[in-house]
Amino acid sequence: MTASRGPEPAGGNERAAQVRTLFSEIAHRYDLLNHLLSFNIDRRWRRRAVTALGWEDEPGGSYLDACAGTFDLGLELAGRPGFRGHVTGADFAFPMLARGLPKIRGTAVAPVCGDTQRLPFAHGSFAGALVGFGIRNLSDPASGFEELNRVLRPGGRLVILEFTVPPGRMLRAFYTLYFNRVLPLVGRLVSGHPWAYSYLPRSVRDFPGPEELARLLRRAGFARVEWSLVSGGIAAIHVAEKGPSRSRGR
Repeated sequence: MTASRGPEPAGGNERAAQVRTLFSEIAHRYDLLNHLLSFNIDRRWRRRAVTALGWEDEPGGSYLDACAGTFDLGLELAGRPGFRGHVTGADFAFPMLARGLPKIRGTAVAPVCGDTQRLPFAHGSFAGALVGFGIRNLSDPASGFEELNRVLRPGGRLVILEFTVPPGRMLRAFYTLYFNRVLPLVGRLVSGHPWAYSYLPRSVRDFPGPEELARLLRRAGFARVEWSLVSGGIAAIHVAEKGPSRSRGR
């Protein structure tokens, strides 16, 4: 018996609705499967992403965890020794936020139900922003980058942690086998969802590679963009910095 592949990726509002539905339906098993399917390596990746944010330059600032899910990335930042600021965790799938609420009680993390492509925040609201494994789920990543640029203050950093395809042939072969065969099977058995974990390898396969992602960030107005591969290229961390505000003539 073969697993259901689920609907083919759509565009625009239809894709957004698909993604919202998917993550709403797997929210109850999301944390467990994240750690199980990544062999807990995802925790190490999140630590590296938060370190790359450079929050120490403004430890009392306001920071955004976009596509926050159940707040793991925001909690990693809020729990750093010396952090005195505030983290807003925003996601458009309310059940994901609801699932993470017990984890953020008594912390500096607060939830907001909002779409990364239409963020409900004023210009220049945040000293920095993080996105963990969420950009490839946007129906239009370019518009998401523009929104993230808009809500950052000049000089603010955006750090993106996202899956990618390893460049090495042997690791890529193992990765492809695991993502296409093992992960969908285990994900389906544990989550009970017929196609959510078949969507994951398709979304990674169809997502731009690190160099193209860097180009999209520059087009969205980020002045400096750097990226590095982690764990042999299973994931990549992009760091983009917003440039100074442009003065407007009268």
